Amino acid sequence: MGASPSSLPQKSIHEFSVKNSRGKDVNLNLYKGKVLLVVNVASKCGFTKANYTQLTQVYSKYKDQEILAFPCNQFLYQEPGSSQEAEEFACTRFKAEYPIFQKVRVNGPNAAPVYKFLKASKGGFCGSRIKWNFTKFLVDKDGHVIKRYGSTTTPRAIEGDIKKALGET
Repeated sequence: MGASPSSLPQKSIHEFSVKNSRGKDVNLNLYKGKVLLVVNVASKCGFTKANYTQLTQVYSKYKDQEILAFPCNQFLYQEPGSSQEAEEFACTRFKAEYPIFQKVRVNGPNAAPVYKFLKASKGGFCGSRIKWNFTKFLVDKDGHVIKRYGSTTTPRAIEGDIKKALGET
């Protein structure tokens, strides 16, 4: 069951700590002052090629933003390997230079706390649940969720919103 915004003590994504693909803690306050695009990724999804290709393109284009990728195996087991294998896949096949974190659950009682926060901040078509791989959350420089995008919205389609968040419009 998803938490409601009022039950979440965190007011910013910067208040969370997550694990990198090798299990080491990463405090997200490291990204204060950057616009973030947070994405649940999978290597064996129909959306994989377009999303990973465009995530790499968008990442290389905007210096004051960061992409945070969280592998997830909740949707038809489309991220079956380890967290390190997911990172290797993204970095080798799609030249990802942004962080690929430890595999997480994005729905249900064992959803990662950062995803509980994201979903509570911006619901989607399925309420607070994430419907599929490559759901994206755009987060401002202060750590607040600006907007949520479904799987079919490509990273390049979000560029206008990224520019606004960066103050480039």
